Amino acid sequence: MSTAAPAPLPPGRADTPLFRKVLIANRGEIALRVARACRELGIPSVAVHSVADRDSAVVRFADESVQIGPAQPSRSYLDASAVLQAADQTGADAVHPGYGFLSEDPDFADACREAGITLIGPRPEVMATLGDKAAARSLMAGAGLPLLPGSLDPLDTEQARRLAEEIGFPVIVKAVAGGGGRGMTVVHDPDRFTDEFRRTQATAQMLFGDGRVYVEKYLDKARHVEIQVLCDGHGNAVHLGERDCTVQRRHQKLIEESPAPKLPDGMAEEMGRTAVAGALAAGYTGAGTFEFLVDPAGGYYFMEVNCRIQVEHPVTEMVTGIDLVQEQIRIAAGQPLRIGQADVRLRGAAIECRINAEDPDRAFAPAPGTISTFEAPGGPFTRIDTHVYAGYTVPPNYDSLLAKLIVWAPDRDQAIARMRRALGELRVEGRGIHTTARFLDGVLSHSAFQTAHHTTSLIDEILQSRTG
Repeated sequence: MSTAAPAPLPPGRADTPLFRKVLIANRGEIALRVARACRELGIPSVAVHSVADRDSAVVRFADESVQIGPAQPSRSYLDASAVLQAADQTGADAVHPGYGFLSEDPDFADACREAGITLIGPRPEVMATLGDKAAARSLMAGAGLPLLPGSLDPLDTEQARRLAEEIGFPVIVKAVAGGGGRGMTVVHDPDRFTDEFRRTQATAQMLFGDGRVYVEKYLDKARHVEIQVLCDGHGNAVHLGERDCTVQRRHQKLIEESPAPKLPDGMAEEMGRTAVAGALAAGYTGAGTFEFLVDPAGGYYFMEVNCRIQVEHPVTEMVTGIDLVQEQIRIAAGQPLRIGQADVRLRGAAIECRINAEDPDRAFAPAPGTISTFEAPGGPFTRIDTHVYAGYTVPPNYDSLLAKLIVWAPDRDQAIARMRRALGELRVEGRGIHTTARFLDGVLSHSAFQTAHHTTSLIDEILQSRTG
């Protein structure tokens, strides 16, 4: 991928209006991020919030706010009827779902369509197909994307055992309706396969209301690389390069960067082309992410599609100069893409660290509480996306993400140094409050990460060395 400076975006189409008002069906840093994009586009925004989030920064920043329920997500942010009632009450003609909660719920997308409200995301039927991991694998296989050996359909226990023995252990059992790193189990021991398979079925039923699972080969020493795509409703699609999301704990990403370091020559461009082919085959519209595994031998394999904006989208924004949330809004309003593939240029290197309210010294236990001191890092090419402030109480009801710290530099080594400096400046203190910032600095200093020889097992190796 070229490292030339990105070409400036042409002006938007004045004859295609945007929305009268956008309701933000989310919370935390992503809600504030969407509200800022709306403000820059001149679109009034509505923040919905639970009782626990009544003092959230987005409630103060948005043009309007509506309380939609108590702290429990099932009775507020996951309550589709409450969200749609708030949209009707405020006259919002579009809903931005952010990530998590209702963002990949095809029933919610369909309910928005029935209510005459535009969901800023793909169509319900596309979301349903790609949210079904087995159906997505089958569709992408037909579009020519490479897959790991495994099933294209959900399996019963005996079918799954026979397939696992055929493709060889280790294997991974995945929920058809899974996502966000949940609903999957790695099985190394053939004697444990039946028990683990049934346990994953039960977990999938509990988490997603759908107990169907499938099996694929598990790569023990892999890298996790994803491709960002943008697709409009006029048949145009581009990819915006790759992000490396290899640093993970329990399938949850901790550090992301772009471009992905030390990929085989031509692989990033090839992955981008296949992702665009897959998006077009699915009839995708909006911003989406195609996730791949890269094996040590240099092969890559499709995993899944995320039908929403990603937590790690800022690293792509930093290296391309393209505001992904604004592009989501423009596409949903019916505007054609303002760029072609030849206009996309990656410049320099960007890294993002997720700062969570967790205590690494207590097995990453959640550490909510009231923040007494919050000092954000500054300096050149340093960005922090956060909703917290001194005096803010971190509620125990939601995801532990406090902030996303993002830096840009001309090359990866300088970006690592800049991120370590920024992490050192960050201060988040308060009764009961712990964060992952110091732990992430340790990951950045690890020789495997610094030389880009790390795999998805890096965090486990670091934790084992601390206890060994």
